[in-house]
Amino acid sequence: MYLVIKPYNMKKYNGTLIMQSVMLTAVIFFTNSASAQSDKEKSLIDDCNTAKAEFIKTDALLSKLFETAAGYVIFPNVGKGAVGVGGASGNGIVYEHGKMIGKAKMSQVSVGFQVGGQAYRELIFFENKETLDRFKKNKVEFSAQASAVAATAGASANAKYREGVMIYTQQKGGLMYEASVGGQKFKFTAF
Repeated sequence: MYLVIKPYNMKKYNGTLIMQSVMLTAVIFFTNSASAQSDKEKSLIDDCNTAKAEFIKTDALLSKLFETAAGYVIFPNVGKGAVGVGGASGNGIVYEHGKMIGKAKMSQVSVGFQVGGQAYRELIFFENKETLDRFKKNKVEFSAQASAVAATAGASANAKYREGVMIYTQQKGGLMYEASVGGQKFKFTAF
């Protein structure tokens, strides 16, 4: 007994085989992309947990702010560099009443006398729901006069909210003559 394959069937078979190969490749690609993205996200979350622990270790009074704030955002790794014109950026996680609700990207451009580079953590508390909602709508931007409290033992005892936000920074490394948060812009993305 012989099997005879007609040319029409062969074309149909080849087309099906090609389509299956394309679909398999697409599934593998998107699975790897999602895995890489989730690994990156998990790493950011781990870095935020470490940063939160370091902030509290430096100033135990911050733990009360973490509990009472309407929300907060932690940028565990902000890189900043300048020679006259400077820039900074970092990614973080946004929390509402202690629960993760999304990611944030911070960017900053500054002009003036500034030289060097540094790595630091940044923590922003939101006093009320209205301020947190403004942040989620990408409507929070720090003016050139904005300043942050350097996270040191007891520093939060006298810190006050200004325009609904309270900002803390913690040096990680580097040396830079200039340390402001003015000009920072944020982009929020919900989970």
